[in-house]
Amino acid sequence: MAVKERVGLVVSNKMNKTVVVAVENRAPNAKYGKIVVKTKRYKAHDEDNQCNEGDRVRIQETRPLSKTKRWKVIEILNQTSDSGR
Repeated sequence: MAVKERVGLVVSNKMNKTVVVAVENRAPNAKYGKIVVKTKRYKAHDEDNQCNEGDRVRIQETRPLSKTKRWKVIEILNQTSDSGR
């Protein structure tokens, strides 16, 4: 069984060792064909508090780490300028 991975944008890093990652899904509407953007937010584990808001990251599904956290950051793809966290 393959491990699920997603690429998204960090929208919040206010929690300790946790970031909120917004993943966009672009798909055409079945009837009209218009591209519809749906956004899903995942809480992901960031062990070293490296991620900042605006970073593009790759997350991977993992065992439950808390009540709502089931993903972990495995790679930072594009890093924005460092803001004092």
